[in-house]
Amino acid sequence: MEAFTKLTAVAAPLDMANIDTDKIIPGRFLRKLRGPGYDKLAFHDIRFHADGSENPDFVLNKAPYRAAKILVAATNFGCGSSREAAVYVMFDFGIRAVIAPSFGDIHYGNELQNGMLPVVLPDAVCASLRAQLHASPGATISIDLDAQHVTAPDGARHAFEIDANAKERLLKGLDDIGLVMQYSNEIEAFEQRHRQAMPWLG
Repeated sequence: MEAFTKLTAVAAPLDMANIDTDKIIPGRFLRKLRGPGYDKLAFHDIRFHADGSENPDFVLNKAPYRAAKILVAATNFGCGSSREAAVYVMFDFGIRAVIAPSFGDIHYGNELQNGMLPVVLPDAVCASLRAQLHASPGATISIDLDAQHVTAPDGARHAFEIDANAKERLLKGLDDIGLVMQYSNEIEAFEQRHRQAMPWLG
């Protein structure tokens, strides 16, 4: 898993509340294997018209925001089904962090597990951030995970909370497998002792 420490990047304002995982990646694409072109599925049905042409009104189709690595959303981002593909498709699109007043619980965990940082800030702060991004298209936001603060385009700093274990894993780039593999020597030593003590178990 890619570590997350600090990020300063173009941020895009998503004003819609209740962006569910089906909006992030429609269910009909869930059987598609992750690979080249997977990023094109991100927000597909609100990013593209039925004929395949881009929706010029969707924020990520506007030139200043095309390279955005941070999304600033409204309440209840990532609600709906538990599909982990919603995180995969955003990550492949280039999104590394989402700032919102609240998240769907499972989606929040899925972001953490896959090297993305979900940041919870008060509704009023998120609204202010989105207003600043609308006023200055292409503006950047900085996120410092170790210090646990977000720096807005206007220079204001906003502290956020995160579980200490999740923070450490993100800083080190450790998913569940990586966390276990930190103890591979100890695990192998235990297995050797176990085999010697109980050889009949094979």
